[in-house]
Amino acid sequence: MGYVIGGNIVAKAIAAEGITHVFTLCGGHVQAIYEGCLHEGIRVVDVRHEQTAGHAADAWARLTGKPGVAIVTAGPGLTNTVTAVANAQRAQVPMVIMGGQAAKNVGLFGGQDRGGLQDMNHVELMRAVTKWSVSVPETRRLADYVQSAFRVAMSGVPGPVYLEMPIDILMSAVSEDDVIAYTGYRTSARTLGDPASISEAVAVLSRSERPLLLVGSQWRWSGSRDGLAKLLEVMPQPTFVSGMARGALSAEHPCSFKRARSKALKDADCVVVVGTPLDFRLGYGSKIPDGAKLIQIDLDGAEIGRNRKVDVGIVGDADAILGQLASHVRPEHVAARVAWLDRVRKIEEGLVASTAAELESDAEPINPMRLCAEINRFIDEKTIVIGDGGDFVATAAYTLDVKGLGNWMDPGPLGTLGVGPGYAMAAKLARPDHKVVILYGDGSFGFHAMEFEAMVRQGIPVVGIIGNDACWTQIHRGQVMVYGESHAVATTLDYTHYEGVVEAVGGHGEYVERLADLRPALERAFAAGTPALVNVKIGGSDFRKGALSV
Repeated sequence: MGYVIGGNIVAKAIAAEGITHVFTLCGGHVQAIYEGCLHEGIRVVDVRHEQTAGHAADAWARLTGKPGVAIVTAGPGLTNTVTAVANAQRAQVPMVIMGGQAAKNVGLFGGQDRGGLQDMNHVELMRAVTKWSVSVPETRRLADYVQSAFRVAMSGVPGPVYLEMPIDILMSAVSEDDVIAYTGYRTSARTLGDPASISEAVAVLSRSERPLLLVGSQWRWSGSRDGLAKLLEVMPQPTFVSGMARGALSAEHPCSFKRARSKALKDADCVVVVGTPLDFRLGYGSKIPDGAKLIQIDLDGAEIGRNRKVDVGIVGDADAILGQLASHVRPEHVAARVAWLDRVRKIEEGLVASTAAELESDAEPINPMRLCAEINRFIDEKTIVIGDGGDFVATAAYTLDVKGLGNWMDPGPLGTLGVGPGYAMAAKLARPDHKVVILYGDGSFGFHAMEFEAMVRQGIPVVGIIGNDACWTQIHRGQVMVYGESHAVATTLDYTHYEGVVEAVGGHGEYVERLADLRPALERAFAAGTPALVNVKIGGSDFRKGALSV
């Protein structure tokens, strides 16, 4: 009968979940887990701020389908992760945060509630932003709690979980025979829609002539991938994907649209909202016409009908329910639907044509639309693009031709800045055969610039591109409209040479002002083989000024 240290138990439980990388900033409270990870062959990836570790765990989940793991020390180590955890909660991303704590019992490490180093009530703090927040009570149950954390994170609506692990529990040894652990079984069963609700929804859809489909992030976590395609085969309709569902339809799919959503919504007579809330992005439901029928599909029954009355609400797995609808639909008014698709396509084509001049602009400072057009040359099926910023990133989200599920990542509805480096590190490690690009605003780069040191040191090559307009433009624009230029405070920056930071830590950096220098600079960055940053001075864009009305 052998003995095992608590940190080794944790690492073995992590490895049993198929996790190959964890993200951390070092701390004495949790170092026993690092030792266990070395024994289990788990790569420990270190960062320069715990928020980045949290964002990396978030991105790992988005790309692999398994909860990402961040390991942080007690006190400020954990408080620094709160923003990342809140971002994952709002975006419905599963992740497991493991945090240190002062010793549970009085002894060598002091004991809790005695004023020990970094001793605080982590569990209550994290309850507001997690599905489950708990302190592990004894060494024998470490694996038990890790297994439960992964199960909770992935069940129902995905989300983050917090496990507090006191230092004495992690560093204590117990008999291997006394470790409480289960087989790790996870049910793969999906929640199908109630048959009566499916029939009701099919009846509504069959009577519609101008249906429209909005598919959101919950589609990413569906147990299947064919329901959406099957529905569009039997009932073609304009379809807009958002969040983690981007890439669910190829740009060439006849039902796939990107720019015309707001205009198409105004004329739709039936809207199917799948796996995305009726929040600010849909005007809390007001962007759906009063006369249109609304079918809402969500994993969380409490979301259905929030902010707006629905005609049919269905609780369950997004893609599975779309497949159910497809199997019951008997299309009618097909000609009208073809005409409807053509109508929306003309709107889309008109909006694309309206930006053609800016995409080809020779203006200097460089037009942000032209910058996006140049970046597009480097994007293919094996390129992951991360949006970390405001105005410039919003432009890129509309204009870049990102291909493939999971190849576009942004923070989601919490709108958190600073996600870029953590997302990028996880992306390159999860998919090493992909190029990884961070699109920065000049404001967002300042949040976690030193993560380029961590990437250089650990051999994680990514390319950052800053759209530098020396301003927090998304806020500044509205500030000027409301208060006037003379009262626009706290929203202007300088044309700072941020690329110098990356050069200083051993990466590749370039500053670009002239259009003629842009493409060569991008070529050198993508060929560098080391973390690189291209800092591009940009001007204004007519596209962004009118984007809210698109």
